[in-house]
Amino acid sequence: MSSKSKSYSSTRKMFATNGWFYPIVGIATLVTFIYMSFGGDINIRFSAIKEPNYSFVERVGNQFMLDGKPFYVNGWNSYWLMDHAVDGFSRPRVKAMLQAGSKMGLTVCRTWAFNDGTYHALQLSPGVFDEQVFKALDYVIAEARKSGVRLMLSLVNNLKAYGGKTQYVKWAWQEGIGISSSNDSFFYDPSIQTYFKNYIKTVLTRKNTINGIEYRDDPVIFAWELINEPRCMSDPSGDTLQEWIKEMSEFIKAIDEKHLVTVGLEGFYGPKSAKSSLNPSEWESTIGTDFVRNNDIPTIDFASVHMYPDQWLVVDNLEEKLEFVQKWVSSHIEDGDKELKKPVMLTEFGLSSQNKDFDPAHRDRLFKLVFDIIYKSAKKNGSGAGSLIWQLFVDGMDDFHDDFSLIPWKKRSTYDLITGQSCRLAAKHQRLNLHGSLRDLCR
Repeated sequence: MSSKSKSYSSTRKMFATNGWFYPIVGIATLVTFIYMSFGGDINIRFSAIKEPNYSFVERVGNQFMLDGKPFYVNGWNSYWLMDHAVDGFSRPRVKAMLQAGSKMGLTVCRTWAFNDGTYHALQLSPGVFDEQVFKALDYVIAEARKSGVRLMLSLVNNLKAYGGKTQYVKWAWQEGIGISSSNDSFFYDPSIQTYFKNYIKTVLTRKNTINGIEYRDDPVIFAWELINEPRCMSDPSGDTLQEWIKEMSEFIKAIDEKHLVTVGLEGFYGPKSAKSSLNPSEWESTIGTDFVRNNDIPTIDFASVHMYPDQWLVVDNLEEKLEFVQKWVSSHIEDGDKELKKPVMLTEFGLSSQNKDFDPAHRDRLFKLVFDIIYKSAKKNGSGAGSLIWQLFVDGMDDFHDDFSLIPWKKRSTYDLITGQSCRLAAKHQRLNLHGSLRDLCR
């Protein structure tokens, strides 16, 4: 969503132009975070973090499997990890966030593995990469491994934040080889497709400078996400986007057969879908996507759904929003069970603090509803494979927050909801003995 994908480049530039002061601030922030998170009113038992052994998460039918057992996800989004790993003053936040997620029993974090042509760009121009930023991504992956957290890595943005498909179109246009200046030409321009395939290959075959493991061989990476929230407004039929998804997912699988692949969809139903009436309004069926069709491709392993009832619905009443949530999430899990025969993950969801009469208890109610739907599916070995909150931060990052973000250990009820979901999903599939943080958290 555009409101949660603000550009913070001016703030980052301001931080970068200050010298010795910020390494001290970074250390102080980490110390304060540890004290506030683990020394305050929430009692967490400490245990030494021992780097776990990793196997690849696989898909068998409509379930994720890990070491022969079903694997259900309770996790979160922190899109900013690579960006903050670039500079020494902000790098401690990355470790702090991953360790905090681990302590809460969270198993997957979704984050950006892209930054195209902007401040702290990973890809400076087509095929030209900033090694310092690539080493920052190496660091994120290595720290995730130490913390016992897996990563869902997104490869490009449909939105303009961090470059996105708009930057690819600008590159082709500036070089005089773009066939259209439309942002949607990202999905069909042969030159742009070559740019993006080169990017994919470079990322997948990257050898981590910290641990020496190529990304495609690293099981700490849970999945590749093709694009964050794709839309192709110029072709409401959906044919253009469908062909792009097929081509790019096949390209990934030709390089990397070990990792799961998902599209990154919001979950809207297309104009020909019998469920199009479940969309928040009529226009969502005209943006060139269709949940079932787009995911019904052999090289797509699981389906993603997003959910922002307060942005999508023109209503103030919380009960109406929660009624939509119940129908929206349940409908997509049903699609996974009956149509796709694949796992379905709610990879972004949240409630805005800018709502009229907002109360943190409202967010708790939404979280509980989502968690209960996922757990109900898990109990019957259904397709509801898990959920990722949008989004979590650590202390000292107020300039980067949006109206959906939260620091969960600052509110006991929210913290208990999140950790409770971690424990009951782990207990359902006998995983408490496999994760040191879960053993301590859920005993």
